[in-house]
Amino acid sequence: MTADTRRPHLLVHAGWELFGSDRMLLESARGLREAGERVVVALPAAGPLVGELQAAGVEVLIPPTFALRKSALRPRNWLRSLRDAIRGFVAAVMITRRLRPRTLYVSTIVLPLWPLVGRLLRVPTVTHVHEAEASAARIINTVLYAPHLAAHRIIVNSEFTMRTVGSVIPALGRRATLIPNGVDSPDSVPEPRAVIDRLRIAYVGRISHRKGPDVAVEAVALLGDTGIEAELDLIGAVFEGNEAYDETLRRRTDELGVAHLVQHHGFRSDVWPALGAADVLVVPSRQDESFGNTAVEGVLAGRPVVASEIPGLREAVGAYGSAAFVAPGDASALADALARVVADWSALRVTALADRDRAKERFAPEVYRATIAAFLSDLARGR
Repeated sequence: MTADTRRPHLLVHAGWELFGSDRMLLESARGLREAGERVVVALPAAGPLVGELQAAGVEVLIPPTFALRKSALRPRNWLRSLRDAIRGFVAAVMITRRLRPRTLYVSTIVLPLWPLVGRLLRVPTVTHVHEAEASAARIINTVLYAPHLAAHRIIVNSEFTMRTVGSVIPALGRRATLIPNGVDSPDSVPEPRAVIDRLRIAYVGRISHRKGPDVAVEAVALLGDTGIEAELDLIGAVFEGNEAYDETLRRRTDELGVAHLVQHHGFRSDVWPALGAADVLVVPSRQDESFGNTAVEGVLAGRPVVASEIPGLREAVGAYGSAAFVAPGDASALADALARVVADWSALRVTALADRDRAKERFAPEVYRATIAAFLSDLARGR
């Protein structure tokens, strides 16, 4: 802790990496710091996010934390989940009593205890909802969203998220405020290549079945069958406990005979060099996305984007002519869309650069940071 004794804004988050919601937590903290506020962030573990927060002048705590993930709902995990919930609740109460925060910002719905602690200790509390799966079982969504009825306000990152939350628990929808994500990007990016020899495809995100990198691998093989040479860079890593998927993905790559065309780069905190080296970004998610941060990064990189036809992705980049959409999980449709990128390249590369200029204004991170800071300031004043 620092020598700053002012009452801080307390931000709590379930991650410690630098994926989508992690980055938005970081931008929220930066916004408060730019407004001159003291900020304390509680994370469940140390990771790349810690250094970024500390560089912004944020104090970081790593207390015991209970996260309500789907695995916690399985009967065989109930005892362990109960133990973690008790430890997490005690830690949350102790931290909140010691800091006496001006506001409590819960940066994910999988932290169900913090809104309850905020309400019990009379701290103005907001939950920022980044997760929305309209296709999930209603009972699952109800379990995930219900604890956040204890929050005084809700922030959602898209219209799709607002509709999903409101359809599950209307009371939450009525107290929700839409604040679109801010997405940072370099001041300048390399122009797309004038001529494509071998199509360079980039995938950025979690290496998981839900995110669909295997669909991209299948598409590379299908492109080869039609005579279009393509290579795929996978930038991302599996989450702990999902290593079997990565093994399956590598095995399938070998079976298709495209192992020499698919590079596994692992997690990178800075994705812009990889996007700058690519011709096109694919976002082949199989399930709902509340907001397409990665798709937006592709547009901000001045690159065409081929994404799944999913409401959150459509809402994020559907306004841009360099973005195309295909059926989720359909490798043939993805390959066809990538073939059209090659065929239309001369015009598409020009459109992609024009789209970047529009997207920089729409997703300006400084606007997001100022909006979040003003929102929390108003919440602290009881507005």
